[in-house]
Amino acid sequence: MNMIFYLAALVAISSTALVVTSRNAIHALLYLIVSLFAVALIFYVIGAPLAAALEVIIYAGAIMVLFVFVVMMLNLGEQATAQERRWLQPRIWFGPAVLAALLLAELLYVIVAGASGERTIAPVSAHDVGMSLFGAYLLAVEVSAMLLLAALVGAYHLGQRMSSAED
Repeated sequence: MNMIFYLAALVAISSTALVVTSRNAIHALLYLIVSLFAVALIFYVIGAPLAAALEVIIYAGAIMVLFVFVVMMLNLGEQATAQERRWLQPRIWFGPAVLAALLLAELLYVIVAGASGERTIAPVSAHDVGMSLFGAYLLAVEVSAMLLLAALVGAYHLGQRMSSAED
């Protein structure tokens, strides 16, 4: 299991480096999705299947769909469409496909090895996470929720002032 952890960490680090160094937004999004899947596999391997599922559902699913919609909405006309066609050659999919295939092979190995009883780490259940968050750390959770709410209200008011100043 340690080797799977290190391989997934290597995939996460390399794909995240490619996100940062990529000059095209679509390429960066592809590598970011691979990076999020690698982090989810790391969570699964260390015994946190709930965190792994949340990583896939929330980040790799919902947040990445929003990023793709933003990129699609920023379409700047025919010249941008022609440039996107040049960028979306099949060779572009090779890097993310290889990294995703490596993650899939690791996940299949973990599932098969976990079924045979090789796993020594006890998984953390949703009940354990809830009891931890709302037990000893209740004050910290509430303070962070209030901080996020204050940031949301502040961002709304800053956006309102800017939009009314432009009118």
